[in-house]
Amino acid sequence: MKMITPAVLLLLSSLALASPKLYVFDCGSINLGDVTMFGLQPNETPVRELFVPCYLIEHGSERLLWDTGLPLNVAGQGKVTMDGGDSFLYERSIVDQLAAMGIKPSDITYVAFSHLHADHAGGANAFAGSNVLMQKAEWDSALAGNPEFEPSAVFANLKEKKLTIIEGDYDVFGDGSVKFVYAPGHTPGHQALLINLPRTGLVMLSGDLYHFRESRVLRRVPTFNYDAAMSLQSIDKVEALLKETGATLWIEHDKAFADTLKKAPAFYD
Repeated sequence: MKMITPAVLLLLSSLALASPKLYVFDCGSINLGDVTMFGLQPNETPVRELFVPCYLIEHGSERLLWDTGLPLNVAGQGKVTMDGGDSFLYERSIVDQLAAMGIKPSDITYVAFSHLHADHAGGANAFAGSNVLMQKAEWDSALAGNPEFEPSAVFANLKEKKLTIIEGDYDVFGDGSVKFVYAPGHTPGHQALLINLPRTGLVMLSGDLYHFRESRVLRRVPTFNYDAAMSLQSIDKVEALLKETGATLWIEHDKAFADTLKKAPAFYD
């Protein structure tokens, strides 16, 4: 039997340290008055409440924050009703939730977004000092004043920082464990996130590829998507990747599913 040398032990130890951990945060909820804008008829889904998540991935000494939830000024305000009848509820900001774990915004190595809609980039300004990884198509469209990115004030501080601009699929840590999957259509630079967790397995965070389980079953896309045909192409790409890899899709806005997930400081590994 061969002895395991100290050098091999050190290598195995470093690999173990680099294995990602995934933390799930409750970054609010959206109560909908109507679902037709999502391409569904009212009788096709009973769901009217959407979960709004934030995710933290720890990879050795580095951290990636994926999506930053509802706008921070909504946090702690109780039910906030918007024009049109939809309402937000955000009990505790992502900044405060991270602080409870001893993590400051300056401790976040990378920040990235499935896209820049306000329910996914609402806390962006607080993390503008991190290395922000941004799809070129998303940033170009947001800077062009595309009205779908209003209120752009939620990510305005990013404009003052040097972003790391990327195009297409992207390996965050360079070891294949955490990858952006370019899936445009909902917005010009929309993306999903594929994470290889040693015990949990492969998990795909959907972004807004789907909002409802019925969206996936019925192959429906929101009427407000940037490009419907592009959206369907991205759905095909992601579904093929799920089939190829055996990854489990987590629909980010699926509240019934989110209610089954353990929340930070618990984690998935």
